[in-house]
Amino acid sequence: MVGLVCLAFGLNKANQMNQINQTNQTNQINPPRTSQACLLIYDGQCRLCVTAKKGLERLETHADAAPVRMVPYQSEEAKQALRASYRPGRPNAAFLVRPNGEIARGLDAFLALLPGLKGGRILAALLRFPLVKPFGYLLYWFVARYRYSIFGTVPLAGVSENSSMPSRDRPLK
Repeated sequence: MVGLVCLAFGLNKANQMNQINQTNQTNQINPPRTSQACLLIYDGQCRLCVTAKKGLERLETHADAAPVRMVPYQSEEAKQALRASYRPGRPNAAFLVRPNGEIARGLDAFLALLPGLKGGRILAALLRFPLVKPFGYLLYWFVARYRYSIFGTVPLAGVSENSSMPSRDRPLK
């Protein structure tokens, strides 16, 4: 697996259980007790990306999983976190910014999260088989390239919806 996986250290058992049971209201998986959270940057205008973000928020995580905050690529926070990697317009991939500033992109951003998710370690083990990971990269590239035409778009929060958009591109109500 590319890069280091973010790990949360120093939590005692009581804090671990409290962290698992906390309600998620701040775009975080396992809201952090410290500022050592990874930042997952997703395309806030992509219906698939927004749906995947909501799914990640609902997934159970291991007690030792690193806290992850999720912000849209179109936010000022994402622009500051990505620095030179930021490009105006639609992003080509998702990004994971680690506490040390290291940036993983595309499939590697999600692979780094696998060990902390319930069932993720099994999927990470499957990716060790020959040709599985290269196929994953190819599949990620294809979906990322055609995500707007396949899944449509959603308006950013605070941006008015264009009533002339085709119904496929309107957010689900």
